This record gives sequence, C-alpha cells and structure tokens, in this order.
Amino acid sequence: MTNRNVLDTEATHILQTYKRTPIVFSRGRGIHLYDDEGKEYTDLVSGIGVASLGHAHPRLAAAIDEQAKALLHTSNLYYHPLQGQLAARLTELSGLPRSFFCNSGSEAVEACLKFARRYWHTEGDVSRTEVVALENSFHGRTLGALSTTWEKSYRRPFEPLVPGVRFVPREATALTEAISTNTQVVIVEPLQGEGGVRPLSKNIAHTIQKACDDTGALLITDEVQCGLGRTGRPFYFQALDLRPDLISVGKALGAGVPIGAALVGERVAAAVAYGDHGSTYGGNLLACRAALVFLEELMDRGLLGHIVTIGALAHQQLQKLANRHPSIIDIRGEGVMWGIEIDGNTDATAIVTAALKRCLLINRTAGNVIRLLPPLTITEDELSTALATLEAAVAEAEARAS
Repeated sequence: MTNRNVLDTEATHILQTYKRTPIVFSRGRGIHLYDDEGKEYTDLVSGIGVASLGHAHPRLAAAIDEQAKALLHTSNLYYHPLQGQLAARLTELSGLPRSFFCNSGSEAVEACLKFARRYWHTEGDVSRTEVVALENSFHGRTLGALSTTWEKSYRRPFEPLVPGVRFVPREATALTEAISTNTQVVIVEPLQGEGGVRPLSKNIAHTIQKACDDTGALLITDEVQCGLGRTGRPFYFQALDLRPDLISVGKALGAGVPIGAALVGERVAAAVAYGDHGSTYGGNLLACRAALVFLEELMDRGLLGHIVTIGALAHQQLQKLANRHPSIIDIRGEGVMWGIEIDGNTDATAIVTAALKRCLLINRTAGNVIRLLPPLTITEDELSTALATLEAAVAEAEARAS
C-alpha cells in the first residue's frame, strides 16, 4: 500500500480525532524511524514517551516473540506467573505494596480515582466529595481522568464531567486553603508533561504533603509520563519527598506494549473488595513480559545510571542552546524529559516544522513549549547530533519571525 493510499484509507475510515503529520512509518531501530520509502528520522518523541527502550529493541523483541509463541492471554479469572513478578518489582521501586494492572495511563488514573473514592466509602465519610488538581495538569481523556485535566478546551465538549474537582494554582496559600477535610484526594504530576514540562518545586510539594497529612486527604502522584526512569529516578515523587497513597503509571512501562498500573498503598488496598474494579486485558502475559524486560533494562542492566549521565549532558547542551537563541526563554526538565519554552515572537510550531524538514521529530505542547521525550537509551553522540539539528530548526524559525 502506497503512502497516498494509507492517507486516503484513513481519511475515509478512521474517526478523525488526530491531526496527523503525513508520514507513514514502517520500521524503526533505536532512536530512528524509517518511512515507507526508507527515509530515516531521528525520534525525540518516542511515541509520546512510550518507546522507552527505543525501536526494535533486541531483548524486548525476543521476549515478545517467545511469549507470543507460548501464551498471550488467559483473563483475570485465572493466575499466570508474570503479574505477581511485575507487581513485586513495582513495589520495590515505589514502596507501595499493591498493583492493579490495566492498559494505559488514563486507565491507571481512573483506577486511582476510583480506589480513592472506595476508600472513603469504606470509611463512611460522606463529606469527602472534592478532588483537588493543579492548574496545567493533564491526567488523560477518559471521563474521570478528563475531569481532573485542567485545559478547558479538552473538557468543555464533554461536560458535565465528574463533579467536585477544583483546579488550584501551584501556590502555597491557595493549596493550603483548597485541601480540606472535604477533600477525597489530591492528584498531582510531580513533573507535568502536557502542561509544559513543569516540575513541582520542593516547597510546593511540601505544602501539598503537609496539607494531606493535616486533613487526611489521599494523594495520587500521576507518574504516567515522568515516572519509571525518565527523570533518572524510578519515580519523580521521590525527589520531592512526597508520600503518595496511589501512583498511576503507564507509557514507558511496556516499552511499546500497552500496559498501565495503579500502585496502591496499604490503607487504600485494605478498603478494596472483590469486584470493585476489573480489566479484561489488564495484566495479560504479553504486556507483563514486556514490562519485566523494561524493568530489567532500567534497574538491572545500567539504564537508570545512563539516564542520569545523559540528563546532565542534555541540561548542559540545552542551556547553551538557550544562551545562543533569544527566542528560548526557559529550559525545564530532568533526565530525558525536557521542555523548551519559546517566546511569543517565534512560533513553536514553526520550529517543529523546521525540525521535520531535517528529519527530526519533536513535539509542541502547552501552546509554546517544545517537548523532548527521546528513548531512554539515547546515546551521548545521538543526543548531541539531534540537538545540533534542533538548533538549526530554532535558527530558521527565528529568522522567519524577524
């Protein structure tokens, strides 16, 4: 099927919820993607943080092949040997003793919100009706997750949503006033992704944790994008001394195979009963096998240390890039998750377009922020080459704006 045929078929038969770039990719290797004509692209998007081990990772591909030949799925009516292994590893990394497996980050957020509500039902506290979320938050597009997503344009066409959600600025007084004995749960991204790659400060994290401690409100840290090594730590909440009751994870966990998980603390887990939640595909053998390979690479084969090294180099090189280009007004991030904020005179979309002409894939989010989410496996040479291409794209966009 030709590129034109692919585009025409999608235009006729696919529900038009995505504004796609007209490229058809047919294969990948490492940080590179190849279109149907064999043209090579450098991928600093990695499926929006999903292709954590890069494309066509040999150990992952071999494990998927082996598992597919043995057994893919049995349903959660029965046991299989991999869910418990994966849950045990996630407990080691997070400190939370229980996992519920699903298929995506949005589903993981939904599960966390549902388990938080179940906890207060069990406690018999009917006054706990409010959910506190932060401005610039993004927690997903399913109805519950969407209700805690800040951007109005995402929410408005689907209202009324889940009631009782309050959006609060990242400001100590506002947070202290908002989190009360009426609060069921507070949900935060320790490092916001779609909202512009905005890390929580330690001071604000301390304010949130203290308010939860003082009022008894539960805390969800949404680590779907920033968790599982992307910042050079297993989870970014650990850098902020937060103590979550629930954690949502997804994206990187399956390295391309769909899987999400709600990680659950003991007091919430004790309130959950048989039948309270479920997922037909959640925790199937293929997804668990992929996730175990990913965690082996991350924790046992040196990838986490590599991310720390690459993150320091990325910070250094991005800061130099910002010093050379007046359109760049801020650099934010950790590890291999970075946001480059562009001023109002230069169009961030023009930078994305100029990069694409140079076969570099980057992403714009939050209006004027260039987001970089390369595979965790990116090498120092690959990073330096990609950032040199990015600089050429920034220079072109600046020249057009002047």
